[in-house]
Amino acid sequence: MHDSNYIKIFTGSFITVQRIISDLEKIDIIPVVKDQTESARLAGFGGGIVPGFQEVFVHKDELDKAVVIVETINASLKA
Repeated sequence: MHDSNYIKIFTGSFITVQRIISDLEKIDIIPVVKDQTESARLAGFGGGIVPGFQEVFVHKDELDKAVVIVETINASLKA
């Protein structure tokens, strides 16, 4: 997603990504999720470097609100 209006805000496990998606959607932010492993599997190339890891992107106009959500979730995981 180079040279686009979307910015990566998180890379991590499927479970954490699902929580981030849920919390973002509650505040009307629709994220884009990129899953290299799943894309490679569907194309017939096997798995990716780290199976189960996904990237979450949001539109640059929604970045400030989205980062707060990710930071909150990361803090709760470390507690």
